[in-house]
Amino acid sequence: MRDSEKGPVIGMRHMQALLLFLAIVVNYTARLSVSVAIVAMTDAATTNLDFPEYNWNGVQQSYILSSFYWGYIVTQFPAGFLVRRFGAKAVLLVPTLATAVLSGLTPSCVAWGGWQAFCTIRIVEGLFQGLIFPCIHEHLAKWSPPEDRNRLGAFAYSGADCGSVLAMASSGLIANGSMGWPGIFYVSAGTCGLWCLLWVLLGANNAPSSRLIGSREREHIERSMKRQDGFHAQKIPIPWRAIWSSSPFYALLVVRSAQGWANSTMQLQTPSYMHGVLEMDIKSNALYSALPFLAMWGMSYVYLVFADVAMSRQWMSLTTLRKSINTVSYWGPAAALIGIGFLDKSQTTLAIALMTINAGLNAGSGIGSILTIIDMSPNHSGMLMAIVNGIGNIFPLLTPLLVGVIVTESDSRSQWQIVFAMTAVVFFIGNLVYLIWGTTDQQAWDAEDYLQAKDTESEPNAHQMEFQSRTDSEAKAEVKAE
Repeated sequence: MRDSEKGPVIGMRHMQALLLFLAIVVNYTARLSVSVAIVAMTDAATTNLDFPEYNWNGVQQSYILSSFYWGYIVTQFPAGFLVRRFGAKAVLLVPTLATAVLSGLTPSCVAWGGWQAFCTIRIVEGLFQGLIFPCIHEHLAKWSPPEDRNRLGAFAYSGADCGSVLAMASSGLIANGSMGWPGIFYVSAGTCGLWCLLWVLLGANNAPSSRLIGSREREHIERSMKRQDGFHAQKIPIPWRAIWSSSPFYALLVVRSAQGWANSTMQLQTPSYMHGVLEMDIKSNALYSALPFLAMWGMSYVYLVFADVAMSRQWMSLTTLRKSINTVSYWGPAAALIGIGFLDKSQTTLAIALMTINAGLNAGSGIGSILTIIDMSPNHSGMLMAIVNGIGNIFPLLTPLLVGVIVTESDSRSQWQIVFAMTAVVFFIGNLVYLIWGTTDQQAWDAEDYLQAKDTESEPNAHQMEFQSRTDSEAKAEVKAE
């Protein structure tokens, strides 16, 4: 099946989206499986008794859970520069390979240095993984024609939901099996290593540099993005002043920060809530913890189909579509979170149902606000993602520590109510700001020659300078004649 204008129906742009999907899956699994692993490591009775148990208190566990983000936010901003300089193929390989090595070393390091060594490993892993999402965004912007952007972008980012499912569902089973909790880290090391091999063989920075792409698909991608020959070789200067004075950019910053807060609460604290308040054992805890993310993964494709139909039939503008989906994705979960806080162990089924609905509704945030970055500025999407993701992930750094202060007794429903209510308020305010100031319109400062145009306006051109010089000479001649 081929289209004379677009090349193959399934082509290299889809392969790149698949590779990005898998990159997020393996790195997310390595990042998030620690929330299940830490329960097994501190309560061996619920898993395999043949492996060490550590007597870490709630504060120490909070340090372990948050330490990843201490490193993660540091490399976000440099990642924007690195991916512009070296391309996504080289830069995205580094953090995944490093994650493979660090995951494999984790059990030995923890046995040697305890929770402090665990924190150190997580900080270093965060430093490397901070490079990932600016690369993902830059790569999508290079490979995604506008009409495919929702499809390719939503599919790639659904890897976060798939990775969350695998982290929650498989980690408990692995910890309960013959490999014990160390197996969680060894499996992550293996999957990251396998992805690196696929990326080296199949990845490419852009369509013209790919050895495997057909000429029709390459021409379609470049033409749809209005790129001239040699576009990828040029270095487009970043209009910093225009970006930092842009209200749509600040709206994106706020809405993605709200998502960062919510993600860290749901991804890292769900196992602790289920173990403490709902009194679930580690195996069922892990499986039920995975349900919300399974719903999120499935719903991400429901949102994608709706977005495709809505745009193809022109039901609404792209801005209205993204804001509508984002509103459902933020305000729906805000209401569900408040309800969850009023449930206890006698209402386990209802609590799991609400958490699943919460996560399923929130799946639309990718189409709702993440892809808006590429809409606004395809030429600077990697750098914008570095800024937005870097600032947004300050909150995942703080929320585990905040939860550790609020929840002093893991089985206290009233303490968890505070955590969920705070997250609901953050959701509501974040989306409200996005509704008022957000937009998908490509910004004037995204133009390749934006800064050159500004310089031209502020400096006289050659003709003006020649005219001025001639005028000055004539004036001087007149003065001498007088």
